[in-house]
Amino acid sequence: MSSSQKLRQLLAKPEIIVIPGVYDCLSAKLAENIGFDVVATSGFGIAASTLGMPDYGLLTATEMLYSVGRIAQSVTVPLIADLDTGYGNALNVTRTIKDAVQLGVAGVLLEDQEWPKKCGHFEGKRVIPKAEHSLKIRAAVEARGESGLVIIARTDARGPLGLEEAIARGHAYIKAGADILFVEAPQSVAELEAIAAAFPHTPLVANIVEGGKTPQISAAELQNLGFKIVFFPLTGLLAVTQTLTTCLTHIKQQGTTANFTDIVNFQDFQTLVGVPQFLQMEQKFLEK
Repeated sequence: MSSSQKLRQLLAKPEIIVIPGVYDCLSAKLAENIGFDVVATSGFGIAASTLGMPDYGLLTATEMLYSVGRIAQSVTVPLIADLDTGYGNALNVTRTIKDAVQLGVAGVLLEDQEWPKKCGHFEGKRVIPKAEHSLKIRAAVEARGESGLVIIARTDARGPLGLEEAIARGHAYIKAGADILFVEAPQSVAELEAIAAAFPHTPLVANIVEGGKTPQISAAELQNLGFKIVFFPLTGLLAVTQTLTTCLTHIKQQGTTANFTDIVNFQDFQTLVGVPQFLQMEQKFLEK
């Protein structure tokens, strides 16, 4: 069964799908081992971890797809890839989607911001015309062929143009063939309710960013409102940043890790990344 088929089976179930954001192979493997059924790349996370820079459209399509492809191959659960705007017009989207299919990605996000884009919870976002993004969604649907790739249309219109325009764009993008709708950065529970009411038969995404614009309500509450997916795109990245800051501060101040206990056991880490399996393969080859 392909990763896209696995994702579609999960979408057919009644429960909301809770999806953590990942930014490299290690974070993806941890999420899979903990028991998440789906993982999603965070464009913000990949920009921060690979460039040490903000989510301002600084990653090229090649860089993003390279990272996404490695992450997809490191886990067995479906991966949803944040592919920004598709990196150009409908022709560029066609190539981007075909590349994503070849990499084994289960689903993609395509947003309607102008390029260079920004994180959905930053100020100063600008969006392209609704008709232009509708064409990009149609191009993505055609480019996926028979792969079953799940296409999530994201609109960032709430910030610059208001909720009413965001909802109008959502209807246009679903009509263009998107499987799922993602209205980015609604600013209250009432706005989440309005989105759910406007799309009673469409799978909907909520995106919870700690310190962002959307209220931090639970997955159960979002399911009751009518949402199908909840992303926690930056939680892992923020937690790792805090933990690493604590660790490095301890080393700087103490000059030793002998009494530092908030750390993964080295043997457990070897198991996580597959050292025992590699040792077995190495031994097999040596015996031959």
